[in-house]
Amino acid sequence: MNQNEHHDPSEHGSLQKNLLIASAAKNDFDTALRKGFWRAVISWFRKMDNRLLPFDEFRRNLPISGQHHIGNRQVLMSKIVGSIGRYQDFDRVFLPRHTHTRGRWESIDKAHLQDISLPPVELYKVGEIYFVKDGNHRVSVARERGQMYIDAYVIEIDVPFPIDENTDVEALILQNEAIQFEEKTHIAQIRPGADIRFTLPGGTLKVLEHIQVHEYYMGEKRHGSVPYEEAVANWYDEVYMPLVQVIRQNHILDEFPGRTEADLYMWIIEHLYFLREEYQAEVSLEQAAAHFAGEYSKKPFRWFINLIHRISRMIESEKEE
Repeated sequence: MNQNEHHDPSEHGSLQKNLLIASAAKNDFDTALRKGFWRAVISWFRKMDNRLLPFDEFRRNLPISGQHHIGNRQVLMSKIVGSIGRYQDFDRVFLPRHTHTRGRWESIDKAHLQDISLPPVELYKVGEIYFVKDGNHRVSVARERGQMYIDAYVIEIDVPFPIDENTDVEALILQNEAIQFEEKTHIAQIRPGADIRFTLPGGTLKVLEHIQVHEYYMGEKRHGSVPYEEAVANWYDEVYMPLVQVIRQNHILDEFPGRTEADLYMWIIEHLYFLREEYQAEVSLEQAAAHFAGEYSKKPFRWFINLIHRISRMIESEKEE
């Protein structure tokens, strides 16, 4: 008998088992990704917040007095509501939002299917809610597999007021960011009537960066230092308000119910930079604003048409994979 004809039945069975596990993990991820997509759609129509809370913004913008280790605990899944670095990869219930999480997600799922024990995740505890320090994919897979609790090594962050999963944490962050912005810029004194409010955390911090860059270029042009309050006033008059006027004249805010002029200022400015990089050409504020509204309008009809296009692109990309 030819040596190549010898086959170990156990090896064949093991290969078949591995293929079945890999196929099951792939199907599990595809199912979770679809559920995440439709949950995002439903959340938009119901005007529900579907995002994971970003821990860095939370920690930076709320009064924290210290932290201490409290060891290994079993943590209720529903109380894990945020993450340190992966808050854009998963939604509020840790369903995956992007295909680039597939590899790691499926490897964790395979371990579950093979009853392989995984190390505890690492969490920060703030009041009665938790943020993932390490183990986002493990939390995602465990939730998708119906686990109520997960083993975790926990570090508790000390805050001076009670916080639970029903607390409007974003409102606390926004309030604190607004206070910090006013203390830094004195915009209410420099430009009475200025209304720079954001509906999402982090906006005021980005504006402070814009002002800092504007101050730098003013100094370069002047060949000398520029008083900060003068830079704030000049940024407001020469950068912020011209774009706000475009937003008003074209009624772009009507396309984004529940948002503010400051939200749109930030999004359109970032979109302007993207368009200039993408097309290597000069793009006006008016062009960037119109293009942004056309792409991201929240009006139901226009948004639905854009949604259909995105679904088509997603299907095509999956076919290519």
